[in-house]
Amino acid sequence: MNRDYQLKWNKCLDIIRDNVGEECFKTWFTPAKAIRYEDNRLTLALPTKFFVDEYEDRFINLLASVLRKEFGPDICLGYEVEVIGGDKNSTVHYPSTKRSNAVDTKFMQQMQRPASDFLKKSDAKAVEIDPQLNPAMTFENYCIGESNKLPYTIAHYIAENPNKSDFNPFFLYGAVGVGKTHLIQAIGIRIKERNPRARVLFMAMRQFQNMYVNAVLNKKVPVFINWFQQEVDVLLLDDLQEISGKEKTAETLFPIFNHMHHNGKQLVFTCDRRPVELDGIEDRLIDRFKWGVTEELPKPDYALRREILKFKARKNGLALDDEIIDCIASAATGSVRELEGIVMGVLTRSITLNCPVTLELTKEVMRHTVKSAPGTKPVNFDMIVDATAEYYKLNPDVIFTKSRVRDIADARQVIMYLSHDLTGLSSSAIGAKLNRRHATVLHGITAVQDRIKYAKEVQDAVTSIRAEINRLAKL
Repeated sequence: MNRDYQLKWNKCLDIIRDNVGEECFKTWFTPAKAIRYEDNRLTLALPTKFFVDEYEDRFINLLASVLRKEFGPDICLGYEVEVIGGDKNSTVHYPSTKRSNAVDTKFMQQMQRPASDFLKKSDAKAVEIDPQLNPAMTFENYCIGESNKLPYTIAHYIAENPNKSDFNPFFLYGAVGVGKTHLIQAIGIRIKERNPRARVLFMAMRQFQNMYVNAVLNKKVPVFINWFQQEVDVLLLDDLQEISGKEKTAETLFPIFNHMHHNGKQLVFTCDRRPVELDGIEDRLIDRFKWGVTEELPKPDYALRREILKFKARKNGLALDDEIIDCIASAATGSVRELEGIVMGVLTRSITLNCPVTLELTKEVMRHTVKSAPGTKPVNFDMIVDATAEYYKLNPDVIFTKSRVRDIADARQVIMYLSHDLTGLSSSAIGAKLNRRHATVLHGITAVQDRIKYAKEVQDAVTSIRAEINRLAKL
């Protein structure tokens, strides 16, 4: 029997290789080992948690298809990752968090049962539903900085006070890959930790749409609506933009929203845009999205990007010194996923080449992963000096002197701050260029970071200088 599942997995690999190509296959699937098959669950051993994330984000549909073909429609997938630390090695288990069509069918089967079937005869309490939460997406694993502090605080408050209506609904919007899904999943996980009987359900909007279509085909739309109204206490709907243009689905969500909100049940939505920018949806539903609080989750700022990189590297046993972290954080300004991809690329290349992680290796990885705006050149130290000197109406040469005149000192600190934020230079390298000690550079960076929060003249200076730097980069 043990041999059977290995043979089936090898057949899956052959199909996967044909679909993804040889290079991708060697990077992502050669390291995977099928180590166990029990109760229709296949467990794969993977090198790091990043492999788990990539399988779930990039390859889950392909995996689901080939596994069902070889193992049957009821196959489940799980992962194990060995964590090396100190004198002990430990194994972390991860269930697959993505759901195939089989899950939609499972929910539909539950919905088609009479309401009495959901009640235990002994205590008349509703049966537990699968919350579809990823156990790794906790508040503890979420990095916090100034740029995301407010949405994090709201999410944490909801998780600790799910029965209060202060932030109901919570509408969280932002660009792709900034951590919206992680944050709302953390809400669900914390609620379940505090009250295991809470009926929490996380669901992608596309899955909700698929379930609605199944309900229409089976003439069970009233049952579909009633199931959500009666069986769910906390509904976490991800990627709400998928509802745009789907009027019938939006009409179905309307009574679910009304009933849950009226009965004090928490609703949380994520979206890539604000409610008013959703197309093809009735104004009455748009209006309800605005009943609670709408908050943007912005792209991570420089300080947060550094913290994310440190956290991801530490979690995967990767040692990155400050110079490498500065280099990545300065160049990769897009999303959390972009940062994760670079760390994964550095780790994979280091393992493949059997070489230490260096700045040169990191830059090579970033050449393949970090997008540059078309027609622009990299920001360098000289650009920052020229733009800053022009703003303060100074001769650039005086910035490198020992003068402590207020405007010169301010300009020098802004240069330290922007060089730290926009280039791959370390604090020591910035100090060397300005003829200043490392500690002086750190003080200058911190001073601007502090003053920019309350001093409008500093805010205006940094904004204007950044604009001029962007102009110089396009020349």
